[in-house]
Amino acid sequence: MDIKITFPGNKKVFAEAGGYVIETDQSIENGGDATAPSPYMYFLASIGTCSGIYVLSFCRERGIPTEGMNIIQHVEYVTGEKGEKKLDSIVLEIQVPPGFPDKYLNAIKKVAEQCAVKKTILNPPKFDVITKTAAG
Repeated sequence: MDIKITFPGNKKVFAEAGGYVIETDQSIENGGDATAPSPYMYFLASIGTCSGIYVLSFCRERGIPTEGMNIIQHVEYVTGEKGEKKLDSIVLEIQVPPGFPDKYLNAIKKVAEQCAVKKTILNPPKFDVITKTAAG
């Protein structure tokens, strides 16, 4: 699979993949126009939304309503040795509505832990960066 990255102006960076355009931008404070989330915000959101699709599928397969259900993603940072902010931990809090079947509480936690994004982070791929003159 290839994803094409383009630079449409100012600090916007777009990714074209699977027929979609994923727009990113930077905040005003970082010189952007704040027209879209930053790439890092998409990264963080991908963890919670990935777990969310597993939770949603689990509930739908069992006929469990998801109204009133949420996942709150707590993101914690620490200050590194050089004063930089470092991601320290991510906690996914699955909030179930009253009446959610107790027998599924542990199972829904296990289902959320199956997230492919989380698994990729825990077993990271190799990264290579190359340069090449574009065909003109």
